[in-house]
Amino acid sequence: MLDLSQNPIRGVIPSQLGNLTELQFLGLGSDSDGGMIADNLEWLSRLPSLTTFELWGTNFTKAGLQSFQMPPSLSTLEFRSCQFPQLLGFTLDGLQSFKMPPSLSSANFSNALTSLDLHDNTIHPTVLSWLLNSSTNLVDVTISGNFISGVLPNSFQKMTSLTDLVFSENIVLGNKIPKFLGNLTNLQTLDLSGNNFNETLQVVLESLPGHSLKTLDLSRNQLGGSILDDGKKFPSLTELNLYGNLLEGLLPNCLSRFPNVVTLDLSSNRLTGSLTESIGKLQNLESLDLSNNSLSGVVSELHFQKLSKLKVLDLSSNSLTLSFNSNWAPPFQLTSLSLSSCKLGSKFPSWLHRQFDISHLDISNSGISGAIPHWFSDLTFKLEHLNLSFNLMNSTLPNFPFMSGNDPFVDLSFNQFHGPIPFSLSNATYLHLSNNKFTGSLSFLCDVRYGATIFLDLSNNLLVGSLPDCLGNFTDLIILNLENNELFGVIPRSLGLMHGISFLNLRHNNFSGSLPSSLKDCTRLRVLHVGENNLKGEIPSWIGERLTNLVFLSLKSNRFFGNIPSKLCHLQSIQILDLSMNDISGSIPSCIDNFTSMVKKLNQEVTSISIYDGAEGYESIAIIVWKGVEYEYKKILGLLRIIDLSSNRLFGEIPKEFVNLAELVQLNLSRNNLSGVIPEKIGKLNKLESLDLSHNKLSGNIPVSLAEVYFLQYLDISDNQLSGRIPTSTQLQSFNASAYAENLGLCGKPLDISCHGDENLNGTPPNSGGDDESNVEDGGEWFDMSCLRMGIGVGFAVGFCGVCGNLLLNASWRLAYFRLLDNFGDFLYVIIAVKWATIKRRFSN
Repeated sequence: MLDLSQNPIRGVIPSQLGNLTELQFLGLGSDSDGGMIADNLEWLSRLPSLTTFELWGTNFTKAGLQSFQMPPSLSTLEFRSCQFPQLLGFTLDGLQSFKMPPSLSSANFSNALTSLDLHDNTIHPTVLSWLLNSSTNLVDVTISGNFISGVLPNSFQKMTSLTDLVFSENIVLGNKIPKFLGNLTNLQTLDLSGNNFNETLQVVLESLPGHSLKTLDLSRNQLGGSILDDGKKFPSLTELNLYGNLLEGLLPNCLSRFPNVVTLDLSSNRLTGSLTESIGKLQNLESLDLSNNSLSGVVSELHFQKLSKLKVLDLSSNSLTLSFNSNWAPPFQLTSLSLSSCKLGSKFPSWLHRQFDISHLDISNSGISGAIPHWFSDLTFKLEHLNLSFNLMNSTLPNFPFMSGNDPFVDLSFNQFHGPIPFSLSNATYLHLSNNKFTGSLSFLCDVRYGATIFLDLSNNLLVGSLPDCLGNFTDLIILNLENNELFGVIPRSLGLMHGISFLNLRHNNFSGSLPSSLKDCTRLRVLHVGENNLKGEIPSWIGERLTNLVFLSLKSNRFFGNIPSKLCHLQSIQILDLSMNDISGSIPSCIDNFTSMVKKLNQEVTSISIYDGAEGYESIAIIVWKGVEYEYKKILGLLRIIDLSSNRLFGEIPKEFVNLAELVQLNLSRNNLSGVIPEKIGKLNKLESLDLSHNKLSGNIPVSLAEVYFLQYLDISDNQLSGRIPTSTQLQSFNASAYAENLGLCGKPLDISCHGDENLNGTPPNSGGDDESNVEDGGEWFDMSCLRMGIGVGFAVGFCGVCGNLLLNASWRLAYFRLLDNFGDFLYVIIAVKWATIKRRFSN
């Protein structure tokens, strides 16, 4: 066995490998495209014992592919991330036949080959045809994630031994499923998912083999229509997956004709109408997934009357109403139930109390109110996933005895639960209890298993007390959100032991003291939000030195003082920096343009700031002061680039380096003691939508380049010492005059103060009291308005006299002029008369 796969091997594959005559397994290359070159593979035929050959990241030449000689013993062949050219001499006659050139004989084939695996390749149909015809005994074929540069060839029809075919996630230029699949009479598993096939479902099902097929996956295509009424077509079908297709129309009433179906997945389609009761006659059904459709109507006991084997039920994200008798005893024992966004009624579903095997339960957003019944604790022993979020439950929580080792996921957020949090929830790996009315302390956390919890969100509750030191036991914690509670005291040093934490939000509490220096060891932090507390001290320089992965940093509304450390400029990934409403002094560091994510566009644009918590992505939510008003941002938070240093005691000039932050969307430097001028090239911030420089001591003119910021929607430069004319642009004149107020030297629209030399509508002198002899500054140029008016008068007099004088004194010119006017009048009369006659005839007909 020689396995060199996943190694960065480059260059031509050496022919000396053919000397390893006893070799049975050979793996070469890595998944990086084009790392190796296959120029001559004749040496493969000299390996008589080789049974498995895996080749990754190889660029085949035309000569190399045609020299490929399979050893007679080869049973498994895998190509991954390879580049295949078109085979010379091979032809595809439409979709019906494959023709091999005479130069290539059966020596290239191996009837011992039973398994072919093609993953993530760029492959021409001629190569695909050649490989599929390389053995008449192929049993297992996987063609997944490939780019097939042509129409899918008709090369499966002779593969009579094939039992498993996976043709998924490919990019195929033809969008039709091959009709010849019906010839594969021994086929048991067929996966055609994710290929963008756009035929009707009926046509597809008619082209597939019926008697032998047990597993069918048509998910993530664009199949239309409904399920074929002739259910007898598939008497042995045990698994049907149509997930992710763009199916349209009603869910048909033909499902009872699939008596042997075991798994039925029609999720993420466009199915409409009600759920047919015939589905309750599928006696062998074990898994039913109809989620993410537009189904409506009532689901009753009749839909489940004979489903005694049912284990998995997912009807979520539909508009279904479940209505069962209060004494209904389901014939099944579920292991997984998902009814999110269905209507279950105001009471907790009573029929669940007999589902003792359930491990996954999601009844979120289902309109349930009231209390959790006492019997529910009998079900939680096997629960691994519990989601009751977005309901109206308003009781205290009973103890949930989760089984040790299950690593449960618990989401009870957005309800009205109250009282203390039970200690039993400390065993949850994922615990989301936000937006409730829980009270009491965080002492229950000290009962947690060491290192078990990775997600903890207790935000927007009524929790009180200090943070316990036992938080240091959460060594695997990734998300910690405690914002908007009534917690107080110092932030414990033990938080620094959470080395894997990426998201820390302690906003809007009453924490005091300074930021513990132990947080510098949390080097994976991407979001640090400690705003709206009573923290004090200087801004630690270790934030910039050690927490270099920060994307979001907010220290707003605390009592931090001192200078902004220049080390903060090391935060090259920072997208949102909020140090507002503190007591920070000194000047703004000129290294501000080291914020790389604000200087240039990232290679991959993201709309949200997401943190991977080990189970799913957690999108950050932030309260952002946008255009002077607080808003909550989540979905587009990742698109924002914000610097907010407002309401501090900063002084000095605005660094000209700000103009290099080309991706900046909002800049707020208001309510400081900044002086000097607004940077002349501020117009380079062409993505800026909000600019607030108000309540400073800025002087000089408003830069003309500001008129080039076309996306500017909010501007406030009031209460400064600015002067001169407001530059003219659509944006700058559209703002309210209050945006420029309290700048005694400013003039021009939208202010009511006219600049010297401006004329108002009635021709009176300007408001400033200047006369005709006064000079006016306009963009740095001076001119005399009285001379302008005199020039206009002289020009009019000369022109009038020149024309009318000649007509009065020169008789021939006068006659020619009036003759021209007369002819022109006749011409207009004729044109109008003809048009009018045409219109009258059209209407009279």
